[in-house]
Amino acid sequence: MCDAGGYQALRGRSAGQLNGRPWAAALEESSYEYGSTKYLLLCGLGGMLSCGLTHTAIVPLDLVKCRMQVDPSKYKGILSGFGVTLRDDGLRGLARGWAPTFLGYSMQGLFKFGLYEVFKIRYAELLGQEKAYEWRTGLYLAASASAEFFADVALAPMEAVKVRMQTQQGYARTLRAAAPKMYGEEGLWAFYKGVAPLWMRQIPYTMMKFACFERTVEGLYKYVVPKPQSHCTKSEQLAVTFVAGYIAGVFCAVVSHPADSVVSVLNKEKGSTAFDVLQRLGFKGVWKGLFARIIMIGTLTALQWFIYDSVKVYFKLPRPPVPQAPKSRK
Repeated sequence: MCDAGGYQALRGRSAGQLNGRPWAAALEESSYEYGSTKYLLLCGLGGMLSCGLTHTAIVPLDLVKCRMQVDPSKYKGILSGFGVTLRDDGLRGLARGWAPTFLGYSMQGLFKFGLYEVFKIRYAELLGQEKAYEWRTGLYLAASASAEFFADVALAPMEAVKVRMQTQQGYARTLRAAAPKMYGEEGLWAFYKGVAPLWMRQIPYTMMKFACFERTVEGLYKYVVPKPQSHCTKSEQLAVTFVAGYIAGVFCAVVSHPADSVVSVLNKEKGSTAFDVLQRLGFKGVWKGLFARIIMIGTLTALQWFIYDSVKVYFKLPRPPVPQAPKSRK
C-alpha cells in the first residue's frame, strides 16, 4: 500500500509483533494501532467515501454504458448515447439512478476496503513473515477476493434497482418508486438474482484492482520515482497513488467487462438467467461498451485510491510502507 502520510517519527516493532506482516516493519506514530478495530473501521469509512462518491459522480457515463450494453442498436457509441439520452430524457435523465448508486456502492466500499485490510493482515499472520513477502501477490489476490465476496452481497440490491431504473424506459424515476415495484413483481429474489453475475464481475475486478495497485506502487517507487518513498512529500505520494490506481483500473475494466454486460442485461429483464444472457449476447456482444468502461473504471479506480489514501492521511492512520524483504531473506 502506498504510504501517503509521510514517515516522521517511525516506530519499530518487535519481530514477534510483526510476524507475517513485512510491510508493517515501521509505522508512523498515530493514535490508532495498526490492525485495531478503530483502524479497520476508519479504513471502512474511507472505502465508503471512495466508492460511494466516485460511482455517484460518474452516473451519467455509467447510464450510457449500461444502455449501450442492453440496446446497442439505439445507443451505438458514447457521444451518440449521450445525445439520445438527452433527447429522450433531458438533462435530468443523465442523473437517473444516482440514489441507489450512492447507497449501494457506499456499502460495497465499506466491506471491500475494510475487509481487505482485515483479510490482508490475517492471511499474512497465517503465512508468516517470509512467506507473506514471497507470496505477497497471492496474498493480495486472496484478501481482495474474500472481501469482495461479502461486498457484493451488500451491493446487489441497489445495483439491481439502479440498472432497472437506467435501462428499462418508463419503469421508475426514483429509488422510492423502483424498489417497492420490484419487490411486488418478483419478491426478494429481484434484488439478489444478480449476485452470482456480480461475483463473476466484481471478484476478478477487485483482485486485479488491489493486486495490480499494490505491485504497481511497489514498481513505481523502485523504478520510476527518483527518491525513496520515505523522502517523498504527501502530495508526491498521493500522485503515485493516483497513477497506480489508474493503471490498475484499465486492467480491471478489461477483466470484468464481459460479466458487467451480463449483469446489465440480466437486471433489465425478468426471468432470465446469466447463462441465457451470455448465450444470447455471444462473444462480440459481451464486449460492447468496453471503451466507455475503460475510461470510467480507470478514472474511477484512480480517484478511489486517491480518496482512500487521503482519508488515511486525514485521520493519521498508521501507513505501511512498500513491502521490503525480511532480513532473513537479505
